[in-house]
Amino acid sequence: MKAAGLIVMGVSGCGKTSVGRELAARLGWDFFDADDYHPPENVAKMTSGVPLDDSDREPWLEELNGMLRRTLSAGRHPVLACSALKERYRDVLLRGNGGVRIVYLKGSFDLIFGRMQKRPGHYFKAGMLRSQFDALEEPEDAIPAGIDRPVAEIAAGILADLEND
Repeated sequence: MKAAGLIVMGVSGCGKTSVGRELAARLGWDFFDADDYHPPENVAKMTSGVPLDDSDREPWLEELNGMLRRTLSAGRHPVLACSALKERYRDVLLRGNGGVRIVYLKGSFDLIFGRMQKRPGHYFKAGMLRSQFDALEEPEDAIPAGIDRPVAEIAAGILADLEND
């Protein structure tokens, strides 16, 4: 395994948290959900149905970068579930965090929208999904993983790709 850590990225509802937790459990690594690091203002904005803009995301991304750096500096391995939709967001997360790899969870709008409509209690509303697909800049140097399989199969495929990398 050449990765020191992983960022599991994709649009809301693609399974970042489920897949990230599965990967962390299989690897014995630390799991972090980027949603847990949003300041209250961001959560309030998303709860009211307003997508975040780059100025909302900047301090959040910097905090996540620091969390990754602290984890790596402590000799541990992070698995971060984070939308990281744009290349510049991923650049902030990866800055100074050598060996962290991106895993890109891919799925169709229809598949993910259907899943989100069944997800009770999450602050990100299914109607905001279009804005995420519009903002998405697919990564070129990532491990791609289709989300049309069970979580355990997705994680096994990602681990196999990491071993063969």
